[in-house]
Amino acid sequence: MKEIVTRLLAERGVTLVDIARLVYTLQRPYYPALSLEQCLANIDSVLEKREVQFALLTGITLDMYAEQGLLPEPIQTIIARDEPLYGIDEVLALGITNVYGTIGLTNFGYLDKTKLGILAVINDNPQAVHTFLDDLVAGLAAAASARLAHNGWVLLDE
Repeated sequence: MKEIVTRLLAERGVTLVDIARLVYTLQRPYYPALSLEQCLANIDSVLEKREVQFALLTGITLDMYAEQGLLPEPIQTIIARDEPLYGIDEVLALGITNVYGTIGLTNFGYLDKTKLGILAVINDNPQAVHTFLDDLVAGLAAAASARLAHNGWVLLDE
């Protein structure tokens, strides 16, 4: 399942390195010796969680179906337009952020608001429906950042 969601992310224009750059940006101020490889390792660990895989699979599938016009109304229009009051895209992403505690929530809020890096690219793509994708990627980066923060004492010894 991990390989499937990783492939789906890539097909939608998001690589694990893109997500690692978000984690790096969030955690580098706290861990000056942090490497991109350590960020990737934490993303990999988050992706091992079945609940994370299910959230990614669900959200990406809904985006793809909305992009193809395959959802029934009114949900088709709501997702295709990324209606601001819909909020289910954020709720699904919060399921990922909470895997490693509440610090993931603050990381997610920051990423959702600032749309750093790949988040801006996928959020501003007029050719695709990424209602869920931007939030899911932010959630994945936030959870990996939280995992890294919880295990940061290990980095201090390196």
